[in-house]
Amino acid sequence: MRNKIVAAAIAAVLGTLSVVAHADDANINTFSDLFTQGHVDGELRLYDFNRTYDYDIATKPSARAFGGSILLNAQTASLDGFSAGASLVSANSLGSLADNPKRVDTTLMGANDSLTALSQAYLQYKNDWVMARAGYQYLNTPWMGNSDGRLLPNSYEALSTVFTPITGWNIIGIRELSYKSRTSDDYFNDNNYYAALYEGDTLYGGNQGLPLTAKQTSGTWALGSTYVNGGLKAQGWYYDFLDFARMGYADGSYVFDTGTGFNPVIGLQGLTESGGGSDNVLVANKLKINNIAGTNVKSRVWGADLGVVIPNGRFDLMYNKVEKETGSVIGDGSIISPFTASYATDPLYTTSMIRGLVEAGPGHATKAKFSYDLFDKKVQLVAAYAKYTTDLNGSFHDTYFDIIYNFDGFMKGFQIRDRWEKSSGGLNNLNPGNQPFTYNRVMLSYKF
Repeated sequence: MRNKIVAAAIAAVLGTLSVVAHADDANINTFSDLFTQGHVDGELRLYDFNRTYDYDIATKPSARAFGGSILLNAQTASLDGFSAGASLVSANSLGSLADNPKRVDTTLMGANDSLTALSQAYLQYKNDWVMARAGYQYLNTPWMGNSDGRLLPNSYEALSTVFTPITGWNIIGIRELSYKSRTSDDYFNDNNYYAALYEGDTLYGGNQGLPLTAKQTSGTWALGSTYVNGGLKAQGWYYDFLDFARMGYADGSYVFDTGTGFNPVIGLQGLTESGGGSDNVLVANKLKINNIAGTNVKSRVWGADLGVVIPNGRFDLMYNKVEKETGSVIGDGSIISPFTASYATDPLYTTSMIRGLVEAGPGHATKAKFSYDLFDKKVQLVAAYAKYTTDLNGSFHDTYFDIIYNFDGFMKGFQIRDRWEKSSGGLNNLNPGNQPFTYNRVMLSYKF
C-alpha cells in the first residue's frame, strides 16, 4: 500500500518534468526549476513468451505469457550536486492469461492480470569524484543487478556510493535493505530462495525452496571495484548476503589491438563462497539445493574465455568449472546466488538463457558464441551452443539463437527481438521429464 500511495504522487510529479537534458546549477533560480528543467525518459514493451515441453503433461504443461509494460523514469535538475529521481513501472497481461494457471509462464509478470510498482525513488548527491544515492534504485553489479529480461526489472532499497579516484576506476559500496523482484509490486526482506507469496510477495521464477515460515533476510553488504583502460577491463567484488553466504568474485579481460581488425581476447573469472551456522537461513530450514541439504556453504568456481573480435563481430570459446565439495556442504558446492538463482542472469561465461551452473550445480561447462552485426548495427545476430556436464543433474546441452532489429529514422528507439533456446538432456527433471525444453521469447520495445 505504501508504494501505491507514493506511486500516485510520483505520477503527479512526472507531469511537471520536461523531456529535456539536465540543467546546470546556474540555471536553477526557483524551486519549480528543479522540476521543469528535469528529465523524463521511458520505455514501452510488448513481450510474448512461450515455454514448449516435449514432455507435456497435465501436471507440467507447456506455458505461455503475453503482456505489455511501461517504464517511466524521471530525475530533477541538480542543485549544488543534489537531485532526486523516480521510476514508475506497470505491466498488464492484456487479457491473455490462460484459464489453467499451470499454463501461465509466471516468470514474465507473475500470476495476476496487472502489476504496478515504484522501482526507483531516491535522493542523490553527485560531483566529479563521488556519487551517493539513497532509496529505491536499480543496481548494476555482477551478482546483484536488474535481471532485466522480463516486462519489469528487479530493484532494491539501498544506500549506494560510487567513488571515482581517477578516470576509469570506480570503487563501489552498497548496503541493500530490501528487494523488489521483477514480478513483485513492493519491497520485501527476501530473495530468490523464498517462496512465492512469502509475506505477500508475488515473487515468481526464483528457486522458491524456502518455507513460508523462514525468517526474513537482513539484506546485503557489497564492496567492489571496477577498472577500464583501453583493452583492459577488470572488477573485484565482495558480497555478504546476510544469513545466506559470503562471496568473493573477480573477473578480467583484455583485448589485444593488432591494428588488423582481428583482435584476440582473453578473459578469466573466479569465485569463492563460504557461510553456514545455525543462523543461516538455508541451514536452519534444511533447504535442498540440487537435492542436497547441508550445514555450511562452500563454493569454488573458475572460468576462462578465449575469443577474437572481428570486423562487425566476435567469436568466443568459454569454460567454467564449479568444484564438487565434500562434507556437509549445501548442494555439494552449488553457488548460492540470492538475486540470480533460477533467473540465469549471473556473470559466469557459460550461463545460457534458460539456466547455467548456478542452477545445475557442481560440474563443468563449455560454450561457443558468435555474434555479428549487419547494416550499421541495425541487425544483430547471436548464435551459441553450450554443453554442461554436472555431478548432480547429468549432462545436457543448450542451443541458442538471438536476432535483433533496431529501427532508425522516424522509428528510432523501436526494437524487435526474438530469443530462442532449446535445452536437451539432464536428470532429475532438470528439463520436464528429462526431455527437450524449448523457450521462445519475442520482445518488442520502444525507448523514448
